[in-house]
Amino acid sequence: MAQTTPNHTQTVSGWAAHDSSGKITPYVFKRRENGPDDVTIEILYCGICHTDLHHVRNDWGITMYPVVPGHEITGLVTKVGTNVTRFKRGDRVGVGCLAASCLECEFCKSSQENYCDQIQFTYNGIFWDGSITYGGYSKMLVADQRYVVRVPENLPMDAVAPMLCAGITVYSPMKDTKMLDSPGKKLGIIGLGGLGHVAVKFAKAFGLHVTIISTSPAKEKEAKERLGADHFIVSSDPKQMKAGKRSLDFLLDTVSANHSLGHYLELLKVNGTMVIVGAPEKPMELPSFPLIFGKRAVKGSMTGGMKETQEMMDVCGKKNITCDIEVVKPDQINEALDRLAKNDVRYRFVIDIAAISQNL
Repeated sequence: MAQTTPNHTQTVSGWAAHDSSGKITPYVFKRRENGPDDVTIEILYCGICHTDLHHVRNDWGITMYPVVPGHEITGLVTKVGTNVTRFKRGDRVGVGCLAASCLECEFCKSSQENYCDQIQFTYNGIFWDGSITYGGYSKMLVADQRYVVRVPENLPMDAVAPMLCAGITVYSPMKDTKMLDSPGKKLGIIGLGGLGHVAVKFAKAFGLHVTIISTSPAKEKEAKERLGADHFIVSSDPKQMKAGKRSLDFLLDTVSANHSLGHYLELLKVNGTMVIVGAPEKPMELPSFPLIFGKRAVKGSMTGGMKETQEMMDVCGKKNITCDIEVVKPDQINEALDRLAKNDVRYRFVIDIAAISQNL
């Protein structure tokens, strides 16, 4: 394993964390030359994901410093390899969480690359050539065409960037559990943050009845009046939780803070399904009785494959779905990460990478 190879000849300006303090500072590094299957992308915007926060602070104990975060990337193609047929110079494109996979396993062959056991991520991963991957907090990116998607022309490049992680993270389980083919069914969304607010938009676009479950009563007006949720339950209110018992067909748990699943499961109907997409630092409590007495299922879901990601992006174009964002400049990244840790954002920070040239 090495940070670079002899093929890494392109000097790139970006931002990196160098230790578990998580402080982001300017960082100049090398990217590989554009290969036959690669596209080179001028990065315009990059969303800030909660995963970025975990990585820069080494919360999960897996960070390889220096780490250049960012896997919600939108930009313009500036160069294509000789084998590239899907993209040309000037195309609007996006890159999400995936940088490489084995291409040979059952999951890669069925467009579920995200479940390949050799999957490598856009940052803090090990690419095919043995180099460490660096993400979208930078001015340009070289990506294998397999892991690049086209961005619809009608979508703003800043507000669509977080869809490459937040969007596909909620779209994939909604499709997998056939929620998107079940208009009128009742979906509960636990947490109204970066993931949760996008889930509301997809759910309403496909005709689902949406209940937001939140610890914050102050979010009810926003959930109903601006995002279009049908119902709101304050999870810390026993009366409201009891009133919601056995009322939901599906639950989508988007919360990344530590929490127990037991009292949420009681909201599900018999045979209901809960899908976990948030990633708390500590193991979750999962009581057996709500599962046994309700014949309920709990499953997890991680992003989506590339075919599904392009499908999701096309749905966003047709239904005009984007994230609600707050755009920050590169010199505001640390402030944004600190605010993200306090859940002080509505609902996703996006870095205006174009400002990099003015700040480096």
